[in-house]
Amino acid sequence: MTEINSAALTIMLVQHGVSQSKTRNVEIIRKYAAEAAAQGADLVVFPEGMMVAAVGNPDLAADSESLNGQFTTAVREAASANGIAIVAGMFESSGDGRVYNTLIASEAGGSLVAVYRKIHLYDAFAYRESDTVMPGDVELVTFTCSGMTVGLMTCYDLRFPELARALVLEQSAHVLVVPAAWANGPLKEDHWTVLSRARALENTVYLAVCDEAGAHTCGLSMVIDPAGVVTANAGEIEGSIKATMTGLRIEQTRSMNPSLRNVRMRRTPSVG
Repeated sequence: MTEINSAALTIMLVQHGVSQSKTRNVEIIRKYAAEAAAQGADLVVFPEGMMVAAVGNPDLAADSESLNGQFTTAVREAASANGIAIVAGMFESSGDGRVYNTLIASEAGGSLVAVYRKIHLYDAFAYRESDTVMPGDVELVTFTCSGMTVGLMTCYDLRFPELARALVLEQSAHVLVVPAAWANGPLKEDHWTVLSRARALENTVYLAVCDEAGAHTCGLSMVIDPAGVVTANAGEIEGSIKATMTGLRIEQTRSMNPSLRNVRMRRTPSVG
């Protein structure tokens, strides 16, 4: 852990509604990328499916794009123009009539450094995401930002501790970033908060959950430190929050709580 002792990553989470207008959604990305850079952030994160709204969309496949499409190009250009890394969600063409629920990460120079296709589809709580979305291959996706390894997860993935643990044990992730469109409903806000804090605490890593703001989602985007402490919370309305994550805090937490070193059931997880 000493190699990240001096590392520090400042992150901004943008809790915003997503519309059916791709143009409008890209404008939001450009606006907040500029604001985040002006405030000294290294990474700005947007919700799941930031490209276009999925709820109420009659033909998500028709709105999907390739990784060379206009949305990814716009994200990369915003990253390059502002000198800031960006993570944002899109719907990627899959070729079978469904789409991939995909996260893209651009580094500050505009290069695409990570692509994560959501593994666990939200076939729960009377909803069937798999009707329109194809699951991604089981793989662990990370990228490096400001000296820290950032692992990617999406929304419903939060309910599967195996994925978070694998990112930490097998890929040495220091930060887990989770864009989401976490549906609201009875106890759903509690699930969101409890699961988010648990994933940070049990893995002694930072966790940044970035939810969509809207009538059907919970909001409550948060940055949580390795001891499970919520250091920033966006509440329920549109806006942004910012926090700085440090390697020193990870090191200090793990010196007091060496749970990762004490793992005895260190097997290759099954996360499909």
